[in-house]
Amino acid sequence: MSEGKINDTIRALPIDSATPFAITKIGHVVLNVSDLARSTKFYTDVLGFKISDIYEENMVPGGMVFLRFNADHHGVALIGALPENKNNDELHHMAFAVSTLDEVFRAREHLAKHNVPLVFEGRRRAGVQIAVEFRDPDGHMLEIYWGLDQIGSDGVMRPPHEWKGARSLEDAIANPVRGQDTRVYDERMIRRK
Repeated sequence: MSEGKINDTIRALPIDSATPFAITKIGHVVLNVSDLARSTKFYTDVLGFKISDIYEENMVPGGMVFLRFNADHHGVALIGALPENKNNDELHHMAFAVSTLDEVFRAREHLAKHNVPLVFEGRRRAGVQIAVEFRDPDGHMLEIYWGLDQIGSDGVMRPPHEWKGARSLEDAIANPVRGQDTRVYDERMIRRK
């Protein structure tokens, strides 16, 4: 099927579906990793997750670690079953929201201190969130973001002509989108080293 026909098929789908339930957030993500201790250290030391529980290898081949970042028992779980040279193309990325734009700047600074290279920083188009993107030790793409557009019960979304991509956090602040307060309250965070 050609791209145009796929898009037409997708566009023909109903916008609203009548389900007897409403999913409100991503509950958790489970990742296969090649070195369970190394990945656990990354998620706890670099991203600040807390360990909730651990399964030994007799419970799950490779062992399993449950990690939390809020009151939920786990938001991410790691299973030590990934072969060493596996490509991680089955997961595009996993994103974690923060409450303030200042925190995105602090995340960038923190990742640099831990020698974690950024894959992207700035503002994507659809959703207009301001973010930093990077990889964990097994190559899983991760994103820390703030300012994702919210869609109310009226279903009105920001039109594409209002999207403004930005290739740095500083550019995202200098060129805000309508309705996005890009004031940074910790001014030292916007000074690049």
